[in-house]
Amino acid sequence: MKTIRTLAATTAICAAGAAHAVDLEVTHWWTSGGEAAAVAQFAKAFNEKTEHNWVDGAIAGGGGTARPIMISRILGGDPMDATQLNHGRQAEELIEAGLMLDLTDVAEAEGWKDIVNPSSLLDSCTVDGRIYCAPVNIHSWQWIWLSHKAYEDAGVDVPSNWDEFVASAPALEEAGKIPLAMGQQPWQSSGAFGVMAIAIAGQDAWSAVNIDKNADVAGGPEYAKVFEAAANARAFAAKSNVQDWNQATNLVITGQAGAQIMGDWAQGEFQVAGQVAGEDYTCLPGLGVNEIISTGGDAFYFPKQDDPEVEAAQKELAALLLSPEVQVDFNLAKGSLPIRGDVDLAAANDCMKKGLEILASGAILPDGNQTLSPDTSGQIEDLMVEFWNDPSYSAADAQARYAEIIADAD
Repeated sequence: MKTIRTLAATTAICAAGAAHAVDLEVTHWWTSGGEAAAVAQFAKAFNEKTEHNWVDGAIAGGGGTARPIMISRILGGDPMDATQLNHGRQAEELIEAGLMLDLTDVAEAEGWKDIVNPSSLLDSCTVDGRIYCAPVNIHSWQWIWLSHKAYEDAGVDVPSNWDEFVASAPALEEAGKIPLAMGQQPWQSSGAFGVMAIAIAGQDAWSAVNIDKNADVAGGPEYAKVFEAAANARAFAAKSNVQDWNQATNLVITGQAGAQIMGDWAQGEFQVAGQVAGEDYTCLPGLGVNEIISTGGDAFYFPKQDDPEVEAAQKELAALLLSPEVQVDFNLAKGSLPIRGDVDLAAANDCMKKGLEILASGAILPDGNQTLSPDTSGQIEDLMVEFWNDPSYSAADAQARYAEIIADAD
């Protein structure tokens, strides 16, 4: 019979190699109100449950700004002790270069293969049979968030799907509202496009493009509908003159904008603002068209350090991140779903419960970070920046360029 060690046992094993308290520098890009409240749960647990200290290394500007800084430090010989990345292919080259700590012993001691759900999350941390990251949540991009105040002011009902949202846009504009809030960071427009692709082209077409790298489908009729929807979204967001994603979320929270296509991390912002799901705002998974969630999210990697005491502290943190109490406290604050299904989430709000129901139903897909290389993702981001910022860039021309990118994808 297989024996799974408890966190206490794993901590004892790690602590046996750590004679002194360690200051562990942890980098991440969680700087918005909801994100800061969530990451504080990790820091609190680490400081209270171990002898070590969490040294916060927050980098503002989101993942697009933070990731190059993080990777440059690791490659440049000035690594942090732990760093957030999206679980997927972002750390492949760092692992292959031997720069990341192998966490397989922690994963086996804690029984991660038995508790991480879906298993694809742990697969994304695995290279050549060894585990190099600790997944901490499931974050799905597949949501649109709708402001009840904006629609009440405009005198129209809150939409229940994408088509109704498109139909409501003129009334919002007439009422002086921005139909669609959208920040100017490249990953936002690229992510919104991915949401529209799954909702409008459908699961089979999305999988053919993102998993099988089928350029014919990318250039075909299913994706033509996606690019037409993106062109509409571009027009709806034309007056959304904000930079950061949480600034766009605030436009929805304050009723200045009708909607935002954004991942479920937006829930943390609504929560900090004291808004209630179903009363102040509505969340529609899959744009209300195709209820499915992607199972991307965040994981922590641990760059190698030439110090056994630091390594022991790194492994203590890795084990702690997946412990039941920490999973609950962090994910309730973050708005994400836990990576283990054996925790009590009775306190979850209506939107989080929707996500849990979809997850339980098996209506899931991998995230683009798990299927596309950083180079391919970067090319798509560049295309989306150009498309969203240039109204003369036609949907047909953008689709043709997109198909070329998919044809060369690795």
